[in-house]
Amino acid sequence: MPRSVNHVASRAKRKKILKLTRGYFGARKNVWTVAKNTWEKGLTYAYRDRKTKKRNFRALWIQRINAAARLEGLSYSQLMGELHKASIEINRKVLADLAVNNPDAFKAIVKKVK
Repeated sequence: MPRSVNHVASRAKRKKILKLTRGYFGARKNVWTVAKNTWEKGLTYAYRDRKTKKRNFRALWIQRINAAARLEGLSYSQLMGELHKASIEINRKVLADLAVNNPDAFKAIVKKVK
């Protein structure tokens, strides 16, 4: 009895991954093994960078809060310490947004803390 191989399914699988690698440079877009390896590596980068993105945004918010706080005569750590003492629950994302887009509200928060 002849060996049965499912060429339809294996070709479909290859086509699916080659379609996902369109736009890549050189052999990464059309050579099966290179494209597969590149695609798999891209998935690991995507997973890693979803975590890194959160880290980067937190760092950006802290920089923005620090810059706005220094205009008010406080450092970032002093401001956060005073907010904690005054039991004002406001997260860094909102605080940074206020510092950039609504400086008057940020000044009011700092005044309440001082």
